[in-house]
Amino acid sequence: MINWTRVDELTDEIGKAEFGEVVEIFLEEVDDAISRLEASTELEADLHFLKGSALNLGFTNFSKACQIGELVASRGKQDSIDVAEILDCYAKSRAAFLAGLATRSAA
Repeated sequence: MINWTRVDELTDEIGKAEFGEVVEIFLEEVDDAISRLEASTELEADLHFLKGSALNLGFTNFSKACQIGELVASRGKQDSIDVAEILDCYAKSRAAFLAGLATRSAA
């Protein structure tokens, strides 16, 4: 669900303090995009944004779900996208990520 190797790489690249800021900004921006996803008139663009953001921070499953949705939307079939499934994937990924960060910080 979470690519911890990517998380470690990003942490090493930018430093622990900056990583915390990146996580905070990521969660704010993604939570905002998620909140408007169900009523989105720009589903393809929103899913593209979410896919890239998720991939950068190691949210592998969520990024894949967004990629599939983006592809479907690009073919004009927005109505067949299971937005609830994407939202559920994000919720599970977010929980796993935050729990994993807490565990890693404690170690």
